[in-house]
Amino acid sequence: MQDITSTGVYGTPPAELAEAPAGSIQFSPLIPGSGKLEDQAEASLKEMVVLAPPGTVERRYATALALRALAPGRVLTILAPKDKGGSRLAKELKAFGCHVSETSRRHYRICACTRPTELAGIEEALAEGAPRFDEGLGSWTQPGIFSWNRLDPGSALLSRTLPALSGKGGDFGCGLGILSRTILASPKVTYLAMFDIDRRATEMAARNIEDARAEIRWADLRSAARLTGLDFVVMNPPFHDGGAEDQSLGQSFIRLAAESLRPGGVLWLVANRHLPYEGVLKPLFRRVTLKAEEAGYKVYEAQK
Repeated sequence: MQDITSTGVYGTPPAELAEAPAGSIQFSPLIPGSGKLEDQAEASLKEMVVLAPPGTVERRYATALALRALAPGRVLTILAPKDKGGSRLAKELKAFGCHVSETSRRHYRICACTRPTELAGIEEALAEGAPRFDEGLGSWTQPGIFSWNRLDPGSALLSRTLPALSGKGGDFGCGLGILSRTILASPKVTYLAMFDIDRRATEMAARNIEDARAEIRWADLRSAARLTGLDFVVMNPPFHDGGAEDQSLGQSFIRLAAESLRPGGVLWLVANRHLPYEGVLKPLFRRVTLKAEEAGYKVYEAQK
């Protein structure tokens, strides 16, 4: 008989709304080092607390995984802001065959349910949220990854603007590997470190980039081991954290790039036109040049 003693948590739910017990296993793909909920044995957890993702397909997928991992009769607590999927949670849980109790606090909807013995619609939700090959992107992708089902226009502009690079470099926030593919088209590139905070992105990038020069790392750049002596860094830095705009994210990426580059090394950066990155770039780099501007985006080359 299976010993069901572990509790799981997905994401970082506000503790005052739904606190996960100490020692819970973290399963968020956005927290490096976490467990992979897809690999958790069915009916193996005694409790699950989930901060639900905002995207419908991703949210139903995470909910289905959480219910599958729970032992029958055990409790799932799942919450989200009302305007980011919270208002749909109860209906989605009922569609899986759950009896739901629902409360509202601090603009969140908080749902609790016991896992029924028989779950409805789970396989459909798992298939819908699973990795797939996108013909339009020419890449493997998965719902929940940044720009998972379309080519991000900023990355597209940077890809068109990049010259043939050479030496050792980094793709900071590599996503599916769209920019890395352009970088590695140059035979003069000898090494490319690809970083992303999203495990799913690094897994898809590993499928999309089959090149011995590439090293793919699931890591938060802000706390990862520093690279030094790079000849180039390329990035389309994030500027949202938990759905809210956070310009400090992109600014921290720029500082990390400056620390990682050798003297004379170059940073290639694309950003939304409204983001005030020039003030961060100019003190850190000897020369900052606007190389392209189009459709609300701008591309900079900055030489250290």
